[in-house]
Amino acid sequence: MNNKIWLSLAHMSGREQKYIKEAFDTNWVVPLGPNVDGFERDLEKFLGVEQGTIVALSSGTAALHLALVQLGVELGDEVICQSFTFSASANPIKYVGAKPVFVDSESDTWNMDPDLLEIAIKDRIKKTGKKPKTIIPVHLYGMPAKMDEIMYIANRYEIPVLEDAAESLGAQYKGKYCGTFGHFACLSFNGNKMITTSGGGALVCSTPEEAAMTRFYATQARDKAPHYQHSKVGYNYRMSNICAGIGRGQMFVLEDHIKARRRNHALYREQLKNVEGLSFLVDPTPEYQSNHWLTCIIIDPSITGFTREELRMKMEEANIETRPLWKPMHLQPVFADCPFYGNTTSEKLFEKGLCLPSGPDLRQDDIERVVSVIKEKTYIQ
Repeated sequence: MNNKIWLSLAHMSGREQKYIKEAFDTNWVVPLGPNVDGFERDLEKFLGVEQGTIVALSSGTAALHLALVQLGVELGDEVICQSFTFSASANPIKYVGAKPVFVDSESDTWNMDPDLLEIAIKDRIKKTGKKPKTIIPVHLYGMPAKMDEIMYIANRYEIPVLEDAAESLGAQYKGKYCGTFGHFACLSFNGNKMITTSGGGALVCSTPEEAAMTRFYATQARDKAPHYQHSKVGYNYRMSNICAGIGRGQMFVLEDHIKARRRNHALYREQLKNVEGLSFLVDPTPEYQSNHWLTCIIIDPSITGFTREELRMKMEEANIETRPLWKPMHLQPVFADCPFYGNTTSEKLFEKGLCLPSGPDLRQDDIERVVSVIKEKTYIQ
C-alpha cells in the first residue's frame, strides 16, 4: 500500500521546542507572555509594518471578527465579501449582526472582481440608502487579489478594506506583501497554512492604537480598574504563550516553505504541460507573486474525458488527498438570503477545480505519483 500523500501538512523547523521549553521553564503556559510578544515582532519585521501593529490571536476568524467590531459594523449593516472563499471569511459578518453581500471573482486571480465590486456598491446604495460598511477581499490560495483596483474603488467610496490574507502569508503584489494594503488584515496559522501555531491567527492593524484596542477586546475587554469592570463586550481571543512559541520557531522556515510550495507548483506545471484540458491558477503577470499555498488545477471534461470529481475519487483510491475548490458562499444554504453580484465565474471554478497536494515536505516522487494518476486518466505516458 502506498503511503498517504496529504494535501498540506505542517512542517516543523526543529526550533519550536526551544521556545516551548522556555515557556514551561518560566511557567508562562497561559495566554500572553514573551513568546506572544516575540512572535508579533517577528511577523511585523517580516511584513515590514510598524512595530506594535500586529496582534496574535486564537484564529484568523477571531481576527476578522475583532476588525469588524472596531470598524463599527453592527446589526443592520452590510459588508461586501468575496463569494469564492472559505466560510470563515463570511461568518464573522454574521457574528456582529450584519448581512454579507457577496461579489463574484474575475478569472485572472480567482479573487474579487473590481468591476462587480463597484456594481455591488452602487446597487446597495440605491436599494438601502447607505453604503456597505466594509469590503473583505480574499487572497485565495495564496494568489494576490487585484488590490490597486479594489483599493481605488474602496477609497473613492470611503469604505474601509479588511483583507483576508489567511492563505497568502509571503505572497506579494507589486512588491508589497498581502496583508498590508487594507485598513486591517487577518492572518491564519492553522495546521495546513504557510506556518502553523497549531491553531491561531493574527490581526494586522494600521496603528498601534488599533492594536491596543484589539488586545483589549481579545482579553475580555476589562476596564482599567482594581476590580473586574467591563464597559464593552469582550472576547477570549488571545493566542497562548505555548502556541506563540511554535510560531516563533516556524518563522525560521517561513521563507523555505514559500520556496517549497512555489517549487511544487513549478514541478506540477512542468510535468503536466502536455495534458490537454488541464490548466493552473498562475500569476497573471510578474506583478503578482503567489506563495502557491495550494496548487490548483481546472479540468475541462469536454477535453480531458473525465470530471474533477472522477479525478478526485481516483486520487482517493491511490491514497492521495485532494480537495475541490471552495464552494462559493452564495451557494451555501446558510447564506441563501444574501445578495450576490456575479457572472458564474466562481461556480464554474468550483465545478471544475481541484487542489493538489502542496505541502513543504512534498518530495519529487510524491509529485510524480500525483502526476501519474492524472496521466493514467488521460492515457498520456
